[in-house]
This record gives sequence, C-alpha cells and structure tokens, in this order.
Amino acid sequence: MGLFDLTGKTALVTGSSRGLGLVMARGLGRAGARVVLNGRDEGRLEQARADLAGEGLEAHAAAFDVTDEGAVEAAVARIERDVAPIDILVNNAGVNLRGAAHELDAASWRRQMAVNVDGVFFASRAVGRGMMARRAGKVINIASLLSEAARPTLCGYASAKGAVKMLTKALAVEWGPYNIQVNAIGPGYFLTDMTQPMRDDPALDEWVRTRPPMKRWGRPEELVGAAVFLASEASSFVTGQVIYVDGGWLASL
Repeated sequence: MGLFDLTGKTALVTGSSRGLGLVMARGLGRAGARVVLNGRDEGRLEQARADLAGEGLEAHAAAFDVTDEGAVEAAVARIERDVAPIDILVNNAGVNLRGAAHELDAASWRRQMAVNVDGVFFASRAVGRGMMARRAGKVINIASLLSEAARPTLCGYASAKGAVKMLTKALAVEWGPYNIQVNAIGPGYFLTDMTQPMRDDPALDEWVRTRPPMKRWGRPEELVGAAVFLASEASSFVTGQVIYVDGGWLASL
C-alpha cells in the first residue's frame, strides 16, 4: 500500500470549495497529502478548509480565479513560498452552461472555454515550471465523459472537455522527460450540483439511471481512488491517459 501513500506531498486542487473538487481534496488528504484548496468565494473556501482541518487533515486555502493568468501565477508563487512546493496539481475548476448550439451566446461560449480550458493551461503552466525544475510532479486534469461523446445542449462544455483531453496528452508528451506524469479523470454522470438540473428532469434522471451498465448515478467519493492512484507512485509509468470513471457508459452501445 506504500505505492499509494502521499505523506509529505503537497496537492493543489482547483475548484475545491465544494463538490467533486472537495471530495477529491479530502481523499488526497486522507492518503497523507497536505492539501491546498482553491475557489473564488473566500467564505466558502475557508469553511471547506476548516472542515478538512477538523478531520485532522492539513489544509490550506488559496482564493484565486483560474481564468486570471496573473492571479494564478501569483497564487502558485505564494503557495510554494508559504506552504510547500506543489507536487500534485488537480485541475478541477469547471463550468457548464447549457444551451442549444444555435442559441448559445458568445459570452457563454467564451466563459466555458476560459474556465475549462484556459484555467487548466494557466494552472498547469504555473505549477509545471517548478515541477520541471524539481524533475518530478503529477498533474491530474478533470476531463469528462463528454471528452468522448456529446449530447444536445452541451456543445460548449463538450468542446472544452475535448480540449482538456488533448491538452492532457500534449503536456504529457512535453513534460515526460522531466518525470512529470500528466493524466486526466473523465467522470460520467455524478451526483453533484452541476448535474442537479438533469436530476430535476424526470426523463433525464431515468435516462441516466438506466443507460449505463451499472444503472445508477456515480457517487462523488467514487472518484477518490482514481485521483489517489494518479497522484501516487503507483502511476509512475502512466502518462497521457484519460481514466473514465463512468460506470461503463463508454463501453456500452
């Protein structure tokens, strides 16, 4: 089990004041990592940090907007100066603005690209420089089932998550010689705030409950195993991959 031990490692998880990001941060912390939570809402972020600290985990908070290039650079510098060098980066911050493609306004399109793609690049670049200098690091991007498949009203989100898949591969190729592994997790349909509109629609809720082979929504804690694996030495020769945690959705016609 020592292969999965993260003791002494520092993990920055973007978009982790709630939802899947907070669940993964908690999982990394329980595996031994020192975690740095990120979000834009300082109050909610501090509450999340306090909750983890209350469990006996070492947790820090870093409020910044992943779409602000300068803020990302400054925050990473502060973390590495005041907390510790970042060994693990989880690019989880994301946004999904639903709408038919022919009606999707430019602002909604750009917002999804800014958070889901630019934010991943800005954080990876800022953290990656230190990882390159230390010749070690783990970058975990949060892709999606929609990195491979699409459905109506999700044109912007699917396009952005497809870009995350290819950014994962591109960084893995460039940073492999520096002993940096870059991978992604592709969640299927999980019980989160982002999927609440689907669960509120009886037809869509039933579709999700019957379509995948496992016949149910994913539980947030079911992402933790993949995150710990990709953050640990257990995945030391795994890079450029997307691990789909989707209940078998993509395997089924």
